[in-house]
Amino acid sequence: MMTIFDPARGRIIDGGGGGAGLLRLIGLGIAAFVLVILLFSSVTRVGTGRVGVLTLFGKVQTGGTLGEGIHLISPLKTNNELSIQTQTLKESASVPSSEGLMISLDTSLIYHLNPDHAADVFQKIGADYENVVVEPTLRSAIREASASHTANALYTGEREEVAKQIFDQVNAQLTPRGVIVEKVLLRDIQLPATLKAAIEAKQQAEQESLAMSFRLQKETQEAQRKRIEAAGVRDFQQIVAQGISAQLLEWKGIEATENLAKSANTKVVVIGNNKNGLPLILGQ
Repeated sequence: MMTIFDPARGRIIDGGGGGAGLLRLIGLGIAAFVLVILLFSSVTRVGTGRVGVLTLFGKVQTGGTLGEGIHLISPLKTNNELSIQTQTLKESASVPSSEGLMISLDTSLIYHLNPDHAADVFQKIGADYENVVVEPTLRSAIREASASHTANALYTGEREEVAKQIFDQVNAQLTPRGVIVEKVLLRDIQLPATLKAAIEAKQQAEQESLAMSFRLQKETQEAQRKRIEAAGVRDFQQIVAQGISAQLLEWKGIEATENLAKSANTKVVVIGNNKNGLPLILGQ
């Protein structure tokens, strides 16, 4: 700042240097403001369970993706976040079976984005990759799997096989595109009412047939047990009959008479039976 003293007027004259200082202060303020804006523009945050894909003027940068947390990037770049958490896509479709019957399948696809392929997915498919790729692929796999099985098989014992077939096809198509398939679940299968009633009636008849076979088998086993038991009784009687003689019976009768004679019970024992010589016992 420059000042001049005028003796004729008796006062100090300002030389005009204050305007330059003010401009300098304004310039420093603008520079500081721009610096703060650039600093905040260079700081980006990536949320939990997400990755950041950087673009520069719309072009995807191939230097890698950003993980969770705070990062410093060029203020000219834009951070585009994609979720890498497990997601579930539910699909309900009416598809034909191998015999041409329309059935309704409720399917769930569990998947997540491969973080190593996030930039490639964002560049070639976009952030809406679920609607663009995942859902159409699942629909196609469901239709193809149902067309190779009968409605009866889908309703009864081949659900796991159908789910595995859908999984294999979806996994083969989505894995190269950066989407990892975790599991495919068949939540529900709905058949036409007439076909469902016919299948249930057939299953009931099969169960009744199995129950009848079980009862017949049980009765056959019981009859066989009784035959074996009767044969054992017959053999026992034959063996016993061969060992019994008239002399043995007389001897047993004499032993019984002696025991009765020694008993305190009131009785009359008459010795001498004309037929076998055994005593005759008369109760009082």
